[in-house]
Amino acid sequence: MADRFARTADRVAARQDANAAALAERVHAFLLPSGDERVLDAGTGAGALAIALAPIVREVIGIDPVPELLALGRERAAKLGNVELVEGDATALAFEDQSFDLGATLRTLHHVAHPERVLSELTRVTRRGGRLLVVDQLAPPDPLEALEIDRFERARDASHTRLLPEVDLRQLFEANGLALLRERYDEERRELGPYLDLAGCEGPGREEAMRLAPHGAEAYGARLGWYLLERR
Repeated sequence: MADRFARTADRVAARQDANAAALAERVHAFLLPSGDERVLDAGTGAGALAIALAPIVREVIGIDPVPELLALGRERAAKLGNVELVEGDATALAFEDQSFDLGATLRTLHHVAHPERVLSELTRVTRRGGRLLVVDQLAPPDPLEALEIDRFERARDASHTRLLPEVDLRQLFEANGLALLRERYDEERRELGPYLDLAGCEGPGREEAMRLAPHGAEAYGARLGWYLLERR
């Protein structure tokens, strides 16, 4: 995973810049924070979520395993004053129990071999009565359709592991003692060419990804789930 994102860090950051205003608007409306939260953003990348959160919370710490992405994120967050981006592993967080008011992860779980560990660790470091924000692409409920999309996504991007269906996510929430406060769903239309470019998918790998594209389309629809949860 780290190698893929190291190679495409500039593209990831450029896409982040283009979508920054829209992400900030969605995050603010969905979270409705008090303004005094200490936040952990697991899988921060170039700091997209951390930067969106910074104006509306007290402090944000973002962690990611890719130094190249973190460097670009630090450039973008430098003027904010309350964002720290550090290298780390979301499945083994180096923070004390209940040391954050909000634990968050954006578009990270499908890149991780053990997403249950990310949720377990985020829960551990979030205080009781605190909240978690989980945002990720959802697998279709039809297992065959989900398999088709995962094959395409792995051909496009070697860092992709597996999309979780909503039922699996909800089971993970329950297993960690998380109560769902609210949810929302975004439908994304992904143009195939730019989407392959974003992952640095070229040569024979690009040809294979084109062959495996869902329904053979030049674009495909992805469903993104947003979940705000309370740690009981």
